[in-house]
Amino acid sequence: MSQVTRSRTWREELDSLMEDSGIRYTSDSFSTPASDPKQSEFKSDTSFETERKETENVKDQIKGFAKAWGDLLLDLSRGCRDIVQQSFVTKDSYIVQKLGRSVAKISDRLSFMNEFLPEDRDPVHAWPVILFVFILALAALNVNTTQDSSIPVVKKMHIHPPSASRILLPDGRQMAYRVQGVPADRARFTVISPHAFLSSRLAGIPGVSESLLVEFGLRLVAYDLPGFGESNPHPVRNLNSSAHDMLYLADAVGVGGSFWVLGYSSAAMHAWAALRYISNRVAGAAMIAPMINPYEPGMTKKEMSMTWEKWDRRRRMMFYLAKRFPSFLSYYYRRSFLSGKHGEIEKWMSISLGERDKAVIQRRTFQEHWLRDVEESVQQGRAKPFVEEAVLQVSDWGFSLEDLQMRRKCKGNGILPWLKSIYGQAECELTGFQGPIHIWQGMDDQVVPPSMAEYISRILPGAILHWLENDGHFSYFFFCDECHREILLTLFGNPKGPLDSHQ
Repeated sequence: MSQVTRSRTWREELDSLMEDSGIRYTSDSFSTPASDPKQSEFKSDTSFETERKETENVKDQIKGFAKAWGDLLLDLSRGCRDIVQQSFVTKDSYIVQKLGRSVAKISDRLSFMNEFLPEDRDPVHAWPVILFVFILALAALNVNTTQDSSIPVVKKMHIHPPSASRILLPDGRQMAYRVQGVPADRARFTVISPHAFLSSRLAGIPGVSESLLVEFGLRLVAYDLPGFGESNPHPVRNLNSSAHDMLYLADAVGVGGSFWVLGYSSAAMHAWAALRYISNRVAGAAMIAPMINPYEPGMTKKEMSMTWEKWDRRRRMMFYLAKRFPSFLSYYYRRSFLSGKHGEIEKWMSISLGERDKAVIQRRTFQEHWLRDVEESVQQGRAKPFVEEAVLQVSDWGFSLEDLQMRRKCKGNGILPWLKSIYGQAECELTGFQGPIHIWQGMDDQVVPPSMAEYISRILPGAILHWLENDGHFSYFFFCDECHREILLTLFGNPKGPLDSHQ
């Protein structure tokens, strides 16, 4: 009887395709053979070797992956090189047609340098490599020569506790201020001084001695602009509100009559605003290197050109951003003076300085004053007040300097009022600012060009302009006792000391 072969199940077919692992499957469960002692002993002896092989296999896989990527990038670079050679270096390409002859002439003239190359090197491939290595070496030498011990250590800014006197303004804001000199009841003169950009109430007249203020019977009041130092920000700030802030301050500190205003550099716009909006309370103005709107439409082409050519590219860019894209200024401010670290004044202010100014800013007294003044200025850590100040400088002020010129204005229009004005019968009044305006301007000032002072003198012919032949932006105003005395003598005459308490 022939033998009948039984067909195998799918489980048996699967077992035949796999190596014998010692596991037997049944219809309901699976079982494993009993463990062999010798086999267990072998596994325990070789377990560490197995783990090490697995670790080595992972490392080999990483190396292989990195090598494959390197080969892929190499092939890609070779392909890009071939594409460039076939597309741009062929005889029919536009680049070769335009530059081929010139490059060939230069190559012929420099062909004698190929004698210095090894005989087995192709000049086409060798010289680009040499040029690249040469540029890399120059860059390394430049880094090594600039990183020497003369580079100053970056200092972190200190956060100082509140220390200013304050007044409460009618709108609920608080204004911080500082008073120097004689008390209110003994002051012959009072000078109110707003501060310039990146400054604070601590500036005033930098380095002025208390004895000099007492000698002239002078009371100097400096204050923080809105959002600077310890003063609260203003929700909608302009030069009109700035002038009235000054007026509220004068009343709060006991200035019963008129007062003088002092405007240095960019703070001059707040002093100009006081002359325009509260002129009845201002006795006179002292302007030191006064800044005006660099986009002032009344400037002639020559004055405009002489102003802008004094500034470097970075400063011109700052004015342009303030005029067109002020939102970008906050990014720059946060990377410079709002970064929490001190820096160089020339980089932060985007200015270039003359020789005398460079010597002044290197003095220890200037450095100490500058660091402390900047720390106080950025006390609140907000970029918005600085952006507002920059925008105010280049925007429409709401008035022109020409409005400050003293004129005779008569009521009414037509021929009859004109005839009355000729014979002195018309009701006329003087407009503009009637007090004295003194301007001190350094001829070597790279921050506020002398052309701005010339423009002011042309628009306000009654202003008294004092030219400083060898001075710059800082040298005449900062820590100069003789200069301070000269300014006070010009404004107030010979010193008479403070008033008696009974006067």
